[in-house]
Amino acid sequence: MTSFDPNTLALSCRRLFLRDHVVDMTIGAHAFEKGRKQRVIFNVELFVPYACSTPTTDQLDEVVDYDYVREVIHQRVQAGHIQLQETLCDDLATRLLAHPQVLAVRLSSCKPDVYPDCAGVGVEVFRAKPSL
Repeated sequence: MTSFDPNTLALSCRRLFLRDHVVDMTIGAHAFEKGRKQRVIFNVELFVPYACSTPTTDQLDEVVDYDYVREVIHQRVQAGHIQLQETLCDDLATRLLAHPQVLAVRLSSCKPDVYPDCAGVGVEVFRAKPSL
């Protein structure tokens, strides 16, 4: 494989996902956001080659465990306040890509309670390991 574009990944990888994972955390650059927790909704997709994610004995250690994604998010939340969703998403994508079986990550965060006149504000990133 010479590049990790989403179309190539879709054909060669299993897509694992965690949808609408809600976490209370301290995040925000505005004064009204500081000093209080707010809901952040995460959606994560991991692209893992079929060769690394097709179980032969139906055992958890043959695949990437969903708990890995939840733990990475939990560890970052526990590290303390972060101002920008951009920084948060970039950091989480880097951490998730550290898993040896993960080739690419699509990740979004959404703050649904910031403004009363919209359903949410958020950021999405797509990151892939360097081409082989």
